[in-house]
Amino acid sequence: MTGAAGVKRAVCERCLRAQSACICRWITPVTAQAHLLILQHPLEVGNAKNSARLLHLCVTGSVMTTGEAFDAEVLDSLLHADGRTPVLLYPATPGDAGLPMPPPMPALPAEALRLVLLDATWRKSRKMLYLNPALQRLPRLGLTDVAPSNYRIRKAHAPHQLSSLEAAAQALGQLERASGRFSQLLDAFDGFVAQQAAYVHACAARPLAGNASQSDEQDVNRLAGC
Repeated sequence: MTGAAGVKRAVCERCLRAQSACICRWITPVTAQAHLLILQHPLEVGNAKNSARLLHLCVTGSVMTTGEAFDAEVLDSLLHADGRTPVLLYPATPGDAGLPMPPPMPALPAEALRLVLLDATWRKSRKMLYLNPALQRLPRLGLTDVAPSNYRIRKAHAPHQLSSLEAAAQALGQLERASGRFSQLLDAFDGFVAQQAAYVHACAARPLAGNASQSDEQDVNRLAGC
């Protein structure tokens, strides 16, 4: 990884960020009965505010892969590995004529399930759903009693819109019928958010230099070593 001055910065091999912006101190290992599969949109990979990497590092045995339109055979193997039944964490879309009606949630225990999470903006997650018919055929898990998000470092259009980590923590708890069991994940997320908020504050406080049109998002990514 090379900085603005052309100096190569050391990168943490675990969290894949610059060592000066490493988030490994927030990694809190948790074990879930349901397996977790994270499908990350390519545009989220370099976003310093993205929480999916921390989620992946925290949830034991989770799998994270990047793409928008996945190879059908590869995606099928990811979805059905170990004979588990995949369910998609996604709200109902009854008004979307372009998507088929998903099957009902199976009456299975959490240990028989694989929770599939699309790590993307709402618009990009819809595109991922359209481009991958296998995802359209999955039963959907909708969150209930959603608490307001603590994702203050990233814009949300409504209080109930959660980060990937917050959504996964609530969904895993919902599948296990133990809503508070993944509070450690949320504690780790709070620490991560505080660290990123400090970068935002540093970006706002420093004198404007270089390209005056550079966006806040680019500044924060630079300060976070991404």
